[in-house]
Amino acid sequence: MAVINPHINFNGNAEEAFNFYKSVFGGDFVKIVRFKEISDPEHPIAEKDLNKLMHIALPIGKNFLIANDVPESMGRVNEKENRSKISVAADSREEAKRLFNGLSAGGDVEVLNEGSNMNSFFGMFRDKFGIEWIVSFDAI
Repeated sequence: MAVINPHINFNGNAEEAFNFYKSVFGGDFVKIVRFKEISDPEHPIAEKDLNKLMHIALPIGKNFLIANDVPESMGRVNEKENRSKISVAADSREEAKRLFNGLSAGGDVEVLNEGSNMNSFFGMFRDKFGIEWIVSFDAI
């Protein structure tokens, strides 16, 4: 079966964002590659981009959340654009609330429906880095 691993572009703050995501989801980064590690005479990287991340991956369950910084020479990512949302299906209502509260801290909540019973939870928000998320739990 295919596996879907969301990949996000950042404007130089991928490492900060991923340290935040790691604080919420837990785990350890599988791989971190900086642009300085791939720079060579044929493909030089601008000095200001050398320490930016070319690749970072955080395992979440059986999947990975992946990102990179976009070098300034390629233009800026519009952090307030209408992107697709990253959807996280939690194993329990408690886990959904914990992830929602952690990821939405400092961000803008669009929808929060904690359900009228213990069988559901739904939250939609833009985190403090401009990334859009959906966190849900449905026992049915």
